[in-house]
Amino acid sequence: MKKIKKTLMRIALLVTGGIFCAPILFLLSGSVMSRYELTQCLLPLVADKDELITWTFFPRYPTFEHYFRILFQTPQFFAVFWNSMKIACLTLAGQFFIAVPAAWSFAVYPFRGRKFLFTLYIVLMLMPFQVTMLSSYLVLNDLKLLNTHSAIILPAVFSAFPVFLIYRDFCNLPKGLIEAARIDGAGEWMIFWRIGLPLASGGILSAGVLGFLEYWSLIEQPMAFLEDQTLWPLSLYLPEIGTGQAGYSFVAAVITLIPAVFVFLAGREYLEQGITASAVKG
Repeated sequence: MKKIKKTLMRIALLVTGGIFCAPILFLLSGSVMSRYELTQCLLPLVADKDELITWTFFPRYPTFEHYFRILFQTPQFFAVFWNSMKIACLTLAGQFFIAVPAAWSFAVYPFRGRKFLFTLYIVLMLMPFQVTMLSSYLVLNDLKLLNTHSAIILPAVFSAFPVFLIYRDFCNLPKGLIEAARIDGAGEWMIFWRIGLPLASGGILSAGVLGFLEYWSLIEQPMAFLEDQTLWPLSLYLPEIGTGQAGYSFVAAVITLIPAVFVFLAGREYLEQGITASAVKG
C-alpha cells in the first residue's frame, strides 16, 4: 500500500513539474525553430484567424540563427540587458547598507517607539505600488530624478521588505552571546560584523535572492518613471517585440531568464534555510 502511495505521489509530482516546466520548454524550442517553422506554427496568431496554433517541442530543423542575430547584430538588446543588471545589482547593494543595519537596530537595541516604527514598516511593506506611485512621482520630480535609473533604484533601496526578512534572523540570535561579547570588550560594530552578519547570513542571502528576482523583472516602476527608451530594462523592452519577430522574442526571453535562474540556483540553499528558519522561529 505504501509503495502504491509513493508511486502515485511521484507520478503526481512529475505531472505537476511537467506542467510548470512546459512554458520553459516552449521558450527553448521556439528559440531554435527556423523562421519558416515559426511562421507555420504561429500563422493563426499572426494572421488573426479563429484557429488554434500548432506547436512542437522538438523542431524539425533546429537552427541558432536567432541567437546569432540577437548576440551579434542587436546592440539595443545588450543596452537594455545591462540596464536591468544595473538596476537589480545597485538596488541590492544599497539594501545591504540600509536594510541590514536597520534590521539589526530593530532586533537588538530597545529604543523608544521601536514597536510602533516596525509596525509602520510592515504597513509600508503591505502597501502596493499603485498607492504610493503619485507621492513617489512628486518627490522624484522635485529631486530632478525622473527619467533616470536613480528614480527606480533609490526608492527600492529603502524598501521595508528586506528589513522584515532579515529582522527575524537577528531577533533569534542568542542574547547571551551578544552580552558576552560586550563583557569581553567588543564594540557594537565588532558584534554586528563578527556575530550578527555570520549568524544571520541565511536570512540576508535569502532576502538578496528574492530581491534580485523582483528587481530583475520590475515593470510598473520603470513604466511610471522612465520615458527614455534607452533607459528601459528588459521587462519593458520584451513586450515591444512584435509578433513578426517571434524567433527574436523567444531568444530574448531565454537570455532574460538565464540570470534569474542562475541566482535562484546559486542561492537556493540559503533561500530554503531562510524560509524554514522564519517558519520555525515564527
